[in-house]
Amino acid sequence: KMASLAPPLRVCRGILKEIRALKGPDYQRSPAYSYVLEQFRKNQVTSEKLCRAQQESLHTASSYLSLLASSRLHSSLHSLYHRRGEQDAGDTAAMLGFRLPAQPGGKGWEE
Repeated sequence: KMASLAPPLRVCRGILKEIRALKGPDYQRSPAYSYVLEQFRKNQVTSEKLCRAQQESLHTASSYLSLLASSRLHSSLHSLYHRRGEQDAGDTAAMLGFRLPAQPGGKGWEE
C-alpha cells in the first residue's frame, strides 16, 4: 500500500509558503505564484469526479514541496557551516557547540 498524500490545500499552502520565503514580500506578483494557483485550481476534483490525473498531480506537487523545503534548509545549513579558508580545531568545535578539553599541565594524562 502506498503512503497517503497530504490534503491538496495543505500542499498548495506549503508551496506558496516556500515561494514567499524565496521571493520576499512581492511573492504574489511572481509567475511561480500564479502558476501554482492556476494548476491547483485546474486540478480541483468535485464530489462526482475521481480521476487518476488528480492524484498524480497531487503527488507531483507534494514532491515539489519537499524539494523546495529541502533546498531552503540546505542553503541555510550551508551558509551557517561553510567557511572560507582553514579553521583550527577550537573554532570548528565552538561552531558545532563543543569545547575542547583543557590540558593545563601537559598532555592531560600525567599527574
